[in-house]
Amino acid sequence: MTATIQRRYSLDEYRAIADASEEKCEYHDGEIIATSGGTVKHSRLSRNMLNLLDSKLQNTNFEAINNDLRLWIPAYRRGVYPDAMVFNGALQFNTEREDEVLNPLLIVEVLSPSTEEYDRTDKFRMYRSIPSFCEYLLIRQNKIFVERYSKQAQIWTYSDFDGLDQSIVLDSLNIELAIAEIYRGLEF
Repeated sequence: MTATIQRRYSLDEYRAIADASEEKCEYHDGEIIATSGGTVKHSRLSRNMLNLLDSKLQNTNFEAINNDLRLWIPAYRRGVYPDAMVFNGALQFNTEREDEVLNPLLIVEVLSPSTEEYDRTDKFRMYRSIPSFCEYLLIRQNKIFVERYSKQAQIWTYSDFDGLDQSIVLDSLNIELAIAEIYRGLEF
């Protein structure tokens, strides 16, 4: 039996590969992980969330950003691409990099069968190491179901929403999002 030697990449090597690549890839402390494309439902949910956040946050100090911008998680040496993020005021960048941010307030993930467990567990644990991070939305694409985690006084609370007549109040942004708007244009 022979051992498989797995190559580890420096952060600079990863950045050079990511900058030259047409496809997204994440950095996991020396490993480069290719990310696959999503489904039509995934794309529509991501678009709906970004449009909804953008419209609700007009004329505020908050800014919604799509999944083209990499989130750097220093404590875990990870560079990942959440489906959407919201920032309060100026974006903080990782050193001189304008493609790696450090300070989201809200992170949104549209769940895929291949990443759902990771998004709920390890990725959420890593996100919690970000000092500014205080709200997390997980959106199912196979049925109407949104989960919200919210941090207040260092305690995370959970709530879920499964009806088109419901709304989510995002305390960190002082806005309300209608579930019907999140799932607009999707059929089940």
